[in-house]
Amino acid sequence: MSTSKTWVQFKLILPILLGTALYAFGLLYFIIPNQLMEGGVTGITVLLNYAFNISPSLTTLVVNIPLFLVGLKILGGRQMIYTGVGIGALTLFLWLFEKMIHLGWIEPLHTENDLLLAALYAGVTLGAGLGIVFRWGGTTGGSDIIARILNRKYGWSMGRVLLGIDFIIIGISLVYIPKEKILYTLVAVFIASKVIDFIQEGAYSARAFMIISDHAPEIADLITRDMDRGVTLIPAIGAYSKQAKHVAYCVISRQEFRRLQTIVRSVDPRAFVIISDVHDVHGEGFKET
Repeated sequence: MSTSKTWVQFKLILPILLGTALYAFGLLYFIIPNQLMEGGVTGITVLLNYAFNISPSLTTLVVNIPLFLVGLKILGGRQMIYTGVGIGALTLFLWLFEKMIHLGWIEPLHTENDLLLAALYAGVTLGAGLGIVFRWGGTTGGSDIIARILNRKYGWSMGRVLLGIDFIIIGISLVYIPKEKILYTLVAVFIASKVIDFIQEGAYSARAFMIISDHAPEIADLITRDMDRGVTLIPAIGAYSKQAKHVAYCVISRQEFRRLQTIVRSVDPRAFVIISDVHDVHGEGFKET
């Protein structure tokens, strides 16, 4: 493999290592010390630790190996390569943090009086870890492999499969964990999902405008001149009037929202305007690729 290809692979794998490290830390520092839960196959790891004091790193490896082999056979090596990296890295970091806690180098956060704080920080840490892993094309294995296989074989929705697995695992955990801690777990899961979305969609978000007007060229000229933003004019025909017109399309930052609205209304108060959120914008005037 050439040096350039090796560097590209390293740049893809490094964020997965960082993400799995964050996830492992959140699990051992916030979740397990406070007897909270986690969904998916990781939830099985947590349950076995509560019930039989089995090492999470050992359970993660043992549970994921057969799932990885089945996924490798059904899904193929190309799809599973970064999943393998994620499983290996998660196992390694769980083992490392377990050793650090055992040696007293890390003191986990254990609180009975402020479980909400533990749940919030757990959600942020786990969500940040998973968000980084997912953004760079990796997974931590487990239920994600199951969801991919069922999607490939039977066409089942991956989201519904993952949600179903989470419900089953968290439901079983009621045998070992008080109901109030399950409620705190749901807070952590909700926060984690929001952080995952935030990281995957990009920290920078903007607004996209589609402006349908008989005066679209004039509006586009004003936006270009007064806001220094590029505008694309798209030829269109009104379905009812059968008249040719233009649709002006542009992307702006959230801070410029009111300014653009003012420009549109000043030219054509009857303009039909569609506004939508866009994420992770690349190009001139936004993030450079």
